[in-house]
Amino acid sequence: MSLEGRKAEAVAIFGSHGVPHRRVEEWKYSDLRSALGDAGIGTAQAQLRVAHLPAGVESFDLLQSSPPDWVTAHFGLANRNVMSAASLSLSSGGMAFRVRKDTVIAETMKFEFTGAGHVRGLLVLEEGASLTLVEGVGLADFRNAGLEIVLGESARLEHVRVSPDAGDAVLVEEASVRIAQGAQYRAHFASFGSKLSRMELEIALEGADAEAHLSGVALLDGKRHSDVTTHVIHRTANTRSTQLFKHVAGGQSRAVYQGKVTVAKGADGSDSGQSAKALLLGESAEADLKPELEIFADDVKCAHGAAVGDLDAESLFYLRARGIPETEARGLLLQAFLEDAVAQIAHTDQRELVRTELLTALKALT
Repeated sequence: MSLEGRKAEAVAIFGSHGVPHRRVEEWKYSDLRSALGDAGIGTAQAQLRVAHLPAGVESFDLLQSSPPDWVTAHFGLANRNVMSAASLSLSSGGMAFRVRKDTVIAETMKFEFTGAGHVRGLLVLEEGASLTLVEGVGLADFRNAGLEIVLGESARLEHVRVSPDAGDAVLVEEASVRIAQGAQYRAHFASFGSKLSRMELEIALEGADAEAHLSGVALLDGKRHSDVTTHVIHRTANTRSTQLFKHVAGGQSRAVYQGKVTVAKGADGSDSGQSAKALLLGESAEADLKPELEIFADDVKCAHGAAVGDLDAESLFYLRARGIPETEARGLLLQAFLEDAVAQIAHTDQRELVRTELLTALKALT
């Protein structure tokens, strides 16, 4: 199908569904229509701005005519999700990037979705390519961003996304990731919330020995809302995925994790694990954790778990008994709770950056 055909299909999908509401199962915990109010989603154009483009990474402005073959082959395929369909049908710009076969990029690539409105991005790593991507989240009243990622055989991508406290913003992003044989995708998300912040991932493990490893932390206060919704699809045999998400919610905030894993027929030997945990710092805070498995294959190893609780009173008493002030003791326990998710970030500088931002936010929260 041509790019024009994919866009027309997206227009039809969004036109038939419209802005999601809470009666849509995938949106039952995040009231997008209410958060948007009368303003709706509009037709404004957001931007994808590159803070640092390392040597060896090609780029193409999607506003230009005559896109290269690698863009037409991959761009616009992710349009089944209603908000992804909206970003494709309503955006006219964005950027596409490619790392050629067997190219290992030592420098970190940095870009940021910014401005209000709709925007798309595409990242293609060809066979054997390797890259670390750091994604920033610019502030805006409303933004709907769609990111498509394609990993060729044996490619490696580490994707780090930090979403700051965005106040009254409504920020939605959909990422679609297709992973070929032997390729590996590692993604790490840190969110400090907004009026409504939602990160939605659809990941397809399409070749034997493909892997996807997702981790994230959310640290929320006030009336902040953070939603991570994932769907990992094991399409073929001997694929592996893990998910580890930790949430801390204070004030009247709400943390949401919806994680679905589908093991398709014939995807024997698949290995999948999900873990989602939340700590509530007050009676008005809320966490909704919903891991889900859908298995159509044999000889698989799949596990999932979720837990919501309070700070452990015995551990807090232990620290207080050793002369540590209560505020500091609470901070230490929260830091320890989040640490195993933060430790999943392989890139040393980015791991320390996330730790620093979490420590700053924890001091304000406790």
